[in-house]
Amino acid sequence: MSVHLLLSAGRGPQECAWALARLLRRLEADATRQDVETRRVESVPGERPDTYRSVLIHISGACAEAFAASWTGTLCWQAPSPYRTTTSRKNWYVIAQPCQVDIPRTTFTEADVDVVACRTGGPGGQHRNKASTAVRATHRPSGIVVVVDTERQFSLNRRIAMRLLRQRVEDGDEATERAAVTGRWRIHDELVRGNPIRVERLEKSPS
Repeated sequence: MSVHLLLSAGRGPQECAWALARLLRRLEADATRQDVETRRVESVPGERPDTYRSVLIHISGACAEAFAASWTGTLCWQAPSPYRTTTSRKNWYVIAQPCQVDIPRTTFTEADVDVVACRTGGPGGQHRNKASTAVRATHRPSGIVVVVDTERQFSLNRRIAMRLLRQRVEDGDEATERAAVTGRWRIHDELVRGNPIRVERLEKSPS
């Protein structure tokens, strides 16, 4: 079982990128305690050292989904700003959301296609009307259907239909991948400040 979790500082100030780095360490430490494995897949650094605008984490293990759910939502890092001594603000927010990364590609094989001979109207004269030379091809896994009647021979129409189906299946995979990337970018704008599901604080050194 595995989940991808995206942590983002959104459009917040540089303190949010600082907070993300600290929250990430807490998440990884929590994962170790719960026997869950984490791996940083992608990261976008912040303007200052040891800060992140976003980090994509791969979480795996028997309890991966439950663990990811416990860290999903608005997270708050509570500590004074390390950059601005004049601000009294101590709450810095980060969003964490599961996202789809591994998009399975469709393997096109002709064995997955149902081909039916049919008649169609249009140009071609009486031969077109009497002979079932047109092809209706259905790709069962995706449900994509094409009808080809451009040629007078069934075999040629079948070949064209297979080529069209293959192209449409590949185009569909590419569209799915683009939608997944767009969804990940949209997470950066979904940060809601307030009502965090977790509040983590800077641990004070013992006196």
